[in-house]
Amino acid sequence: MPQPSVPFPQSPVVPNMVDGAHVIQFQCHKGIGCWNACCSNIDISLTPYDILRLQKRLGLSSAEFLTKYTFPYALDKDDIAGVKFRPVEGGSACQFMTPEGCGVYEDRPTACRYYPVALVSMRKEGEAFDSASYALVKEDHCKGHEVARSLTIDDYRKEQGVVEYDELARGWRQLILKKKSTGPAIGKPSLKSRQLFFMACYNLDQFRAFVTSDSFCQLFALPPEEHAKIAGDDVELMLFGFRFLRQVLFGEESIPLNDDAAKARAEKVREKRMQEERAAAARLAAAADNDHPLDDED
Repeated sequence: MPQPSVPFPQSPVVPNMVDGAHVIQFQCHKGIGCWNACCSNIDISLTPYDILRLQKRLGLSSAEFLTKYTFPYALDKDDIAGVKFRPVEGGSACQFMTPEGCGVYEDRPTACRYYPVALVSMRKEGEAFDSASYALVKEDHCKGHEVARSLTIDDYRKEQGVVEYDELARGWRQLILKKKSTGPAIGKPSLKSRQLFFMACYNLDQFRAFVTSDSFCQLFALPPEEHAKIAGDDVELMLFGFRFLRQVLFGEESIPLNDDAAKARAEKVREKRMQEERAAAARLAAAADNDHPLDDED
């Protein structure tokens, strides 16, 4: 099954980009000749909201769901991580596939809802927000395109309940697009930044513990009512995570800092940089001494 992101070479995605008014011919239903074929060979990337919906349905913690049903992958080489569905042990089928169809249909991921349409999120140079286009997926095995049923992509998205999923994943997609568009300008994310990204996007239980910790409350000056809202509501916590990452990764400050804690943090950073600079100078001096040793005097 295709991912709900930019189509890749050698994929079954028709390359022509279309908008939501484009009319498609498609219907999938039990009894069609290709029933369950797409679920038998999956390659499904999950959004943070996909994970939230599925873990709540299954009654699992974030860590339990991630361990049992997913695996991480690099969105770019040595970069921030995405999460994919883990297929059945020793196979390629979805763990939730049943003879009757999807076992978690009401909470199925965005990619499954979109099929046979691919969402292509793009950000043009100079634009502040991403724009969405769509591409059609046509795989040889799929008989859904042969069903005489026509509707627009916008209507199909509403029918499949994907509008809510897209809206709640927008902040996450914007983070990825911003990282890709800035590229080397912000450098390779540090290990700590990559860990924060994974936690805030995919492990909400751990992120909740982080934002309710004493150290977080001492550093950030969130109004009590806002802090209570994000601590008590999973969706609000997820959306706050995207906002937090924009501040951490790109310096887009929207979360105020406590003055004293901010000053202490800045001083700590300054001292660390001075130590690193002194260490670097010492290494250079040592290297210079090794390259030009003093002659021994008689």
